[in-house]
Amino acid sequence: MAEARRLEPALVYAALSTAVVSSLGMLLVPSIAEAMHVSVSTAQWMLTVNLLVGAVATPVMGRLSDGPRQKRLLLLSLSVILLGSVVAAVAPNFTVFLIGRALQGLTYGIVPVTIALARRCLPAPRVPSAISSLSVTVATGLGVGYPLTGIIAGALDYRFAFWFAALFVVTALAVVALAVPGRPDGETARAPFDLTGAVLLGTGLGSLLLGISEGPTWGWASPWTVGVLVVAVGLLAVWVRWSLRTRHPLINLRVFAHGEVLLANGSAIGLGAAIYIGLSVSSLVAQAPADTGFGLSMPVFWAGFVMLPLSVGSFLANRLVRRLSRRVPLTALLPVGAGLTAASGTLLWLAHSELWELLLGMFVFGLGIGSSYAAMPALIARNVAAEGLGSSVSFNQVLRTIGSSFGTAASAAILAVTADPAGQTTDAGITGTFGLGAILCLGVCLALVAHAVVRRVR
Repeated sequence: MAEARRLEPALVYAALSTAVVSSLGMLLVPSIAEAMHVSVSTAQWMLTVNLLVGAVATPVMGRLSDGPRQKRLLLLSLSVILLGSVVAAVAPNFTVFLIGRALQGLTYGIVPVTIALARRCLPAPRVPSAISSLSVTVATGLGVGYPLTGIIAGALDYRFAFWFAALFVVTALAVVALAVPGRPDGETARAPFDLTGAVLLGTGLGSLLLGISEGPTWGWASPWTVGVLVVAVGLLAVWVRWSLRTRHPLINLRVFAHGEVLLANGSAIGLGAAIYIGLSVSSLVAQAPADTGFGLSMPVFWAGFVMLPLSVGSFLANRLVRRLSRRVPLTALLPVGAGLTAASGTLLWLAHSELWELLLGMFVFGLGIGSSYAAMPALIARNVAAEGLGSSVSFNQVLRTIGSSFGTAASAAILAVTADPAGQTTDAGITGTFGLGAILCLGVCLALVAHAVVRRVR
């Protein structure tokens, strides 16, 4: 019993490494561009390469977490992330820095591994609440990670922010080594690893994210963009056919026939795009000069604090979901969460010129994302057999990443189209991007409400 009490906080602490490393992205792009003597568009590759590796690593780590040696997998992943943090901190040039960021991409697969460990090691009554807490950890941690990154980068240097991430991962390694049971799960079947499926899905997702991320730079009609996206669609189509035919697929696509699993995964794409738009554009508004007509002229030291209400809101939402889940169906919590994110997106769309408006928008956004992200994996866990939980939850995480990439591309496209003759971002671009986020959240909310109504009628 004492072991179980230590395990849940230890897994949450390990999952926080995802948020800490993720907070080293958008906020530091201008600092990296200046320090590495590259353009801002080139510096954006620190986000792209991280997403590409994450898209490949997450489904693989999710499938491996269905195996018997989950603790070893978690320790190995954290060790690679630690190496990436150190490489990025000491990088003498941008190429080496990108290698470090690529190694940090394994952070996207940490949460599915911790969820698989929770389901295996915790008493059954505590599993749903633990899964909800682990799912919300990233959103909660981002609200704390952004201010910490801003403080460190503003007061010292961007390299110290990566050293802080390395130190945090070291402590996470120690906590996992001490608190997570080391014995392998003897009841877990040793199914063969689907290497063909991993290669097809990894290259397909990598091509898709590359095309989406670089489309605004290359041009959406350019041969490079069209070619990469066509290859991505072809590879993913072959992967789907392969997964439905093979006996031990990397991800069991047949579980998508269950309405609740499909609901959770569809919501992951829309809300993944919306959260990226909300975070990135709010960060841009906070740091932009006042003479742009929309900026608040906040230094990087303070700009990160704009995200702190997101952490508070998602933490409160998670606590509330844990209490309500005993009385309210999880399918009802998803539309409530999507409704809150839609309200937040609409608020930011209509009012974002004052600091309090951004802070309120982030708080309500945190409530919505916290409710939604807590419900998604719990819905999947309720409808998927234990031996397929890791791969199913990891695919939900992949879909969030794909949604974030769509948000990245759409934001860049809107900001580029509405830029002034000098190429600078305008208030029309900021408003249009916030509007897209609001529309996405409204679309997800309406789809979830419609599903709930139809299900009730039936």
